[in-house]
Amino acid sequence: MDRGNSTSGFILLGLFGHTRAHLLLFVLVLSVALNSLLGNALLLLLIHQDQRLHTPMYFLLSQLSLMDMMLVSTILPQMAIGYLTGKKFISSVGCGFQIFFFLTLGGGECFLLAAMAYDRYVAICHPLRYSVLMSWQLCLRMALGSWFLGAADGVMQAAATLSFQFCSRREIDHFFCEAPVLLRLACGDTSVFEFVMYICCVLMLLVPFSLILTSYGLILAVVLSMRSTEARKKAFATCSSHLAVVGLFYGAAIFIYVRPASSRSGNHDKVVSAFYTLVTPMLNPVIYSLRNSEVKGVLRKCVARCAALIRY
Repeated sequence: MDRGNSTSGFILLGLFGHTRAHLLLFVLVLSVALNSLLGNALLLLLIHQDQRLHTPMYFLLSQLSLMDMMLVSTILPQMAIGYLTGKKFISSVGCGFQIFFFLTLGGGECFLLAAMAYDRYVAICHPLRYSVLMSWQLCLRMALGSWFLGAADGVMQAAATLSFQFCSRREIDHFFCEAPVLLRLACGDTSVFEFVMYICCVLMLLVPFSLILTSYGLILAVVLSMRSTEARKKAFATCSSHLAVVGLFYGAAIFIYVRPASSRSGNHDKVVSAFYTLVTPMLNPVIYSLRNSEVKGVLRKCVARCAALIRY
């Protein structure tokens, strides 16, 4: 079998064909991605502009929105250009950057969701000690730690993946460079690296997920013991929105990275990847803002201010 070298590029086959049905799906996905960018940008703006939202919880939420915006921006341009122009080539450097940013943002979001779960645990279970247990110093450390751990995983996997020799047929059956898909093109034995990557993914996904489940388990025990029905409803409303985000993100990520390689299907992987790289980032600001009276209040205030400026 012919071998390529690591400096050559790849061909991304994409998510859609050039049929009318696929064109409609492309327009739908493009609309979802643009709404994701706009929704997260709006949430970032609201959190930055209003002093009432300058708290650890909203700071972590702003980091989640920033990660989601960067994730969509990493995937969307290459996918759209490839479909609209037919230029599906991506260089090895571009592919490496996609893998790095994708894993940095995806891994960082895993730990960031765990930090947000801890924040909700402290707010509900230890409200009087919130300023001590969830100080700004700790909040900043958790946010920086999320970015650092994600970046460390991204550098390691991107460098290791592109160090392999790839066969002459360098077509990636995907719409962006994802390490597990790229390894299928490698000519050499990748079993050792695949095992190491599997262990890393399990740790990156399951350790934060276990912390999240522990936090919400403790929250549930406290909520069920509350005498006030109103307080119980408020706590359930807040936690249910957070758990919805966690379920959507982790469910899709575990499906892609923790399944055995023998059970993988190219078409299924592409659909699930599209869901958690494009659809989930759109849902995050919707879930957090529509279930949050403070964010809705700030949004109404900004809309009223803009309307007043337009009138005058």
